[in-house]
Amino acid sequence: QVQLVESGGGLVQAGGSLRLSCAASGLTSSTSTMGWFRQAPGKEREFVAAIRIRGTGTAYADSVKGRFTISRDNDKNTVHLQMNTLKPEDTAVYYCAAGPGAFWRRSHDGYDTWGQGTQVTVSS
Repeated sequence: QVQLVESGGGLVQAGGSLRLSCAASGLTSSTSTMGWFRQAPGKEREFVAAIRIRGTGTAYADSVKGRFTISRDNDKNTVHLQMNTLKPEDTAVYYCAAGPGAFWRRSHDGYDTWGQGTQVTVSS
C-alpha cells in the first residue's frame, strides 16, 4: 500500500520561498508518476507539477512555470517542490499524489494515492 507524507508548508511573505517534500513508501512497479496539486478555499483542486518516477520528464501548470521546480530523490523515495517568488494566489493546501498515469497528464484521475496535504500561506 502506497503512503505519502507531505512536509514543509508554512507561512511566507510574497516573494519568498518554500520547499515542500513528499516521502513515499510502498511504491509499486505500477506507480509511474508523482505530482503536486493544490486547493484554495472555495476552489477546485488544481494541478501544479508532476515528475516521472523512472527516467526523465516533468510537467508544470502555466501559473507556476519558471517559479516552481519539482525534483525527486530516488534513494529516499522523496519528491520535492521548490517554490520561489511566491504570490498570495499560491495560498492553498498542497497535496502530494502518486499514480499510474503519465506525467504529462494534468488531471487528478491519473493518481490513485494522495497525501494528507500541507498548508501554504503567502501573505502580501
